Amino acid sequence: TGRLSAPGLSRYGDLEKEFPMSNAIITLLGRILLAAVFIPAGLQKLGGIDATVGMIQGAGLPAATALAYLAAIFEVVAGVLVLIGFQTKWASLALAAFCVFTAFVFHSGPINVPDFPEGANGMLTMFNGIMMFKNLGLAGGFLVLAGQGPGALSIDAKRSA
Repeated sequence: TGRLSAPGLSRYGDLEKEFPMSNAIITLLGRILLAAVFIPAGLQKLGGIDATVGMIQGAGLPAATALAYLAAIFEVVAGVLVLIGFQTKWASLALAAFCVFTAFVFHSGPINVPDFPEGANGMLTMFNGIMMFKNLGLAGGFLVLAGQGPGALSIDAKRSA
């Protein structure tokens, strides 16, 4: 098969042979967890758009109100597409790009809130760095999903069957 194996080590794919739906269920759970980040985030933005507008303005981007609404709608729609496994490749690629963009535009660099203690700003900077790498990790997950597909328990799989 071209795969390396060693005595006593289970070979890739053995789980799928023992439990035929395991990959489908694992992929579905992955899609649910990825979507669970974006659907609520988009809905939260729509419920309080001013905070998102302020963050976009703070980054120096133009048309902050329009971009805030677009980001919120994008997060909800793309999240739902990933959740149900419809147009998964394109939704995943778009979300990967979104995650990389937001990582570097909104979550890189220090945080300096005027009149905050230095330690508090340091902690906010640390959290911001964590958010940057979380976004990059999510982008990686979306790239894997785009490359490997949405799994058998998806609309895409049903449509291609």
